[in-house]
Amino acid sequence: MSTCLKILVLHGPNLNLLGTREPEIYGTATLADIEIHLIELAAQSEAEVMNFQSNCEGELIDKIHETKEEIQGILLNPAALTHTSVALRDALMATDLPVVEVHLSNTYQRETFRHHSFISDIAVGVICGFGPSSYLLGLQGLLEYLRGE
Repeated sequence: MSTCLKILVLHGPNLNLLGTREPEIYGTATLADIEIHLIELAAQSEAEVMNFQSNCEGELIDKIHETKEEIQGILLNPAALTHTSVALRDALMATDLPVVEVHLSNTYQRETFRHHSFISDIAVGVICGFGPSSYLLGLQGLLEYLRGE
């Protein structure tokens, strides 16, 4: 019998603009499209996702703090905060929950400053470069990790 796992999905700055922001890099799928697919995949996997997007670092950190007792893992696209936020890293570490970092683009094919992540070394996995599928692959991997598969 499977337990219904709850996963917090955090979307960082500017991801609310998906579908119109630099479609040559990020594609044409909107954040709403991605969230629908995550909800569907979670339901098929007897899990639940809580999606949250903010352009404010503090709001993302507050959401981690607010939900840490009711979730079993975090799927995170920190967006530009990947390369700048020690505070986000500290909040994730304070939860002692598994985190999977995802990115729509392959950050290693982009500007050099995007090659460093403050999150990757504390994440159980990192997926980048597969567009919206990065989220789905990340969720699948996180659920398998949590179930010991």
